[in-house]
Amino acid sequence: MATSHNETGAAEKPKYTNRLINEKSPYLLQHAHNPVEWYPWGQEAIEKAIKENKLIFLSVGYSTCHWCHVMERETFENEDVAKIMNKNFINIKVDREERPDIDKVYMLFVMAATGGGGWPMSVFLTPDLRPITGGTYFPPDDRWGRPGFKTILLTLSEKWTKNKEQIMTAGTNIIEFMQKLTLTDNSDDLSVPDETAWNKCVLIYTRLFEPKFGGFGKAPKFPQASIFNFLFHYYARDKTNPQGKKCLDMCLHTLTKIANGGIHDHISSGFARYSVDDDWHVPHFEKMLYDQAQLTVAFTDAFLATKDKFYADVVRDIIKYVNRDLRYELGGFYSAEDADSYPSYGDSHKKEGAFYVWDYDEIKTLLEGRSINGKSYLSIICDYFNIKSKGNISPASDPHNELNNKNVLIVYGSKEETAEKFGLSMEEFDSVMSECIDILHEARQKRPRPHLDTKILCSWNGLMIAGLAQAGQGLGEKDYVDDAVKAAQFIKQYLYDQNTKTLLHSCYKAEDGSIAQIKTPIKGFLDDYAFLIKGLLDLYEASLDLAWLTWARELQIKQDQLFWDDDKGGYFTCSADDSNVILRLKEDQDGAEPSGNSVSCHNLLRLAAYADKSTAQEGGDRERERARHLLTTFSQRLQDTPTALPEMMSALMFYTDSPTQVLISGGQSDPRTLELVRAVRSRLLPGRVLAVADPAAPAPIGMPDILLSRLRSAGEAPAAYVCRRYACSLPVTDVKELETLLDQPSAIQPTEN
Repeated sequence: MATSHNETGAAEKPKYTNRLINEKSPYLLQHAHNPVEWYPWGQEAIEKAIKENKLIFLSVGYSTCHWCHVMERETFENEDVAKIMNKNFINIKVDREERPDIDKVYMLFVMAATGGGGWPMSVFLTPDLRPITGGTYFPPDDRWGRPGFKTILLTLSEKWTKNKEQIMTAGTNIIEFMQKLTLTDNSDDLSVPDETAWNKCVLIYTRLFEPKFGGFGKAPKFPQASIFNFLFHYYARDKTNPQGKKCLDMCLHTLTKIANGGIHDHISSGFARYSVDDDWHVPHFEKMLYDQAQLTVAFTDAFLATKDKFYADVVRDIIKYVNRDLRYELGGFYSAEDADSYPSYGDSHKKEGAFYVWDYDEIKTLLEGRSINGKSYLSIICDYFNIKSKGNISPASDPHNELNNKNVLIVYGSKEETAEKFGLSMEEFDSVMSECIDILHEARQKRPRPHLDTKILCSWNGLMIAGLAQAGQGLGEKDYVDDAVKAAQFIKQYLYDQNTKTLLHSCYKAEDGSIAQIKTPIKGFLDDYAFLIKGLLDLYEASLDLAWLTWARELQIKQDQLFWDDDKGGYFTCSADDSNVILRLKEDQDGAEPSGNSVSCHNLLRLAAYADKSTAQEGGDRERERARHLLTTFSQRLQDTPTALPEMMSALMFYTDSPTQVLISGGQSDPRTLELVRAVRSRLLPGRVLAVADPAAPAPIGMPDILLSRLRSAGEAPAAYVCRRYACSLPVTDVKELETLLDQPSAIQPTEN
């Protein structure tokens, strides 16, 4: 059980316990002993607000959120503040990762009302759940010329007492305004955007690109993986295009700087959430599963584009971290590790980055007496990782003065430069670095660990399955594919209802180590379906096991039933089942995670390609038409604000160019077949669909007359067909011939009038 106190010492009997004690979410459990009388989101709290005619205070955050911890410590643990909250409000706490549908509705309001958003999110609602005011972090007392939380509480309580009707009217007006914000275009009057949209998108990213350290904009810098997906796709569809070469260069430069930066944990692997500076140096130290998953794909693409071992090593580093620190033993993956931890055992207050940062003297002591060719290990590692005796963190990157005299390891130069400076061969340098990193890693394990959020989310696991499957293909690592298979099996066992064919959103690790579920399990959201379908399609191509493709098809049908808007087109983020969700939104932003609509557009096009172009019920026309409808629904957004949807922009190129279908007929254990498959997997091919049919195997059940079935007429020797724009090449049996076909541009070439 997670608590906000004394995680490193003997447990003390808590003074307070509220209703959150019965929850499973680690974030909610962190607040179970606040003096605030918290309720979880649900009918009990809402009915109490209606019965007592009180405003609701809704607080949304997540367990690894630094500023959520700050507001808890300053405000929610403050007994004086709690008395005001308990007397005048019904207080509801929500884990945004557990209930993204609630989070997105009220975040839309906060962003519209204040011009910004983030967590913790603090929103005041009428008893019928209409927002009236809100923001993010509020200090307990008046500060920085802003009202403190106590002032806000007392002011709102007084206004509610004196002007209920006025506040209710304001809430109604706000909802009407929010409904207008969420309206999508009438797709009947629009067409699918053309290349003008994606060319505009590239030009904007080119202008935003920061040439020194990479990235697209100034600090804080986030490694938004959807941008890499789009730029790699733009490059790979026609590698002769000079603008495409610029896209590749922007990706590689940025990914190299990210890998060398402090956002990359050089000692214990994996990536932090983002950096607070332009250099990717000082991170916000929390590590999220969805970042590891998406960066696995980005660095795999970088390796496929360049065959540079540097990028493959980063992929292996990410997967090492995920499998070591985020993996449940039966195959699922936990959500995140915290930014904050206790500096040492027995400390009463956590600090951000305490687990990750280094004192110079500590490193000096750990490496004492170690040298090579008369050069100390200490001098070598300090040169390579920019370690300073008084710390290497700028005060501007440390607003809370928690990182004084500390070092965050970062590489500004290169291995070659440091090796040359100290007269070392590359083999000697690598040996020294490996030994130093092992020593520092072992020392770090003796520190109090950050909190681990052991909530297991279907959506993020879907992204990780995709990452593992793509890395397994690109790097030729069967173990990664096996990891992806285990994760998919875990989801099918614990997050899938076989009777209703529906997904669940989350499950939890119980105190005894088993997998637990809450009393009323949370039903799957759009992202759960879309991200898992993507992972299953990648897993089919990595494992060639048709069961994953079949399950992906079944889930897509269920997704369409639950979330598709028959009136305007596009997918809602949640189903219509929960009457307490006041707005059904359609995500139109690819942010830290891609939007469910963007990923679904890709999924539909891939499923259509697997089904061929048949008009039969099992054919691909239905999926392709739905993808077209999606693109028209978001047409105006794609044209007016193209960088809002880079993942969907990639899907638009996929739709326009048509898929590159690579169809291989041959025994799956035949070395000749595997060589043909390897040639496909070793290339960066946008819009690629790989299908392998074994003529000796029985026909796939429930999939008659589709693409795979057509291949069973091939001859005895394994053969490959490359199909673009639904026209196939003659079969080839030679790997070199296949490689020549694959390396042809997939982009539709412009025609002259």
